[in-house]
Amino acid sequence: MASNFRHIIRVAGTDLDGYKKLGVGLIKIKGVGLNLAKVLIKATGLDPNSRIGFLNDNQIRIIRDAIENIEDQMVPNWMLNRKKDIETGRDLHKIGPDLILTEKNDVDSMRKMKSWKGTRHNLGLKVRGQRTKTTGRTGRSVGVRRKRLLERKDEISKA
Repeated sequence: MASNFRHIIRVAGTDLDGYKKLGVGLIKIKGVGLNLAKVLIKATGLDPNSRIGFLNDNQIRIIRDAIENIEDQMVPNWMLNRKKDIETGRDLHKIGPDLILTEKNDVDSMRKMKSWKGTRHNLGLKVRGQRTKTTGRTGRSVGVRRKRLLERKDEISKA
């Protein structure tokens, strides 16, 4: 490896692996998906095939600025993760610890107002209408054992 290679680079509160390509590496940041990473790379004009470890300080600063100002980039509103924010009324894009805190506050407010989703969150059940009869089980209750079938096996084993 070259002398200017860095194994770990810190961007937006996340350690990125220097061996990964730029597009794949940006996905590790919470709040940045593959499509958003592609848009950011295109907006910054960097090479998507370059390794993160070979970026110089100026290029890393460009990426940090682009991530901090995603709303100002040429990103459509549907790609942002916080449309019509409750507090500000603006379209925002939260990243990293801000996103985690915002999600937690949203769930807490749903619990406080005792909405259906808040109640489901409180009980630890599925929230979005999925089936719960057979999937999402926790603990030891896996599978169903029928009484008659067990009695028949006992009768067969005794004979």
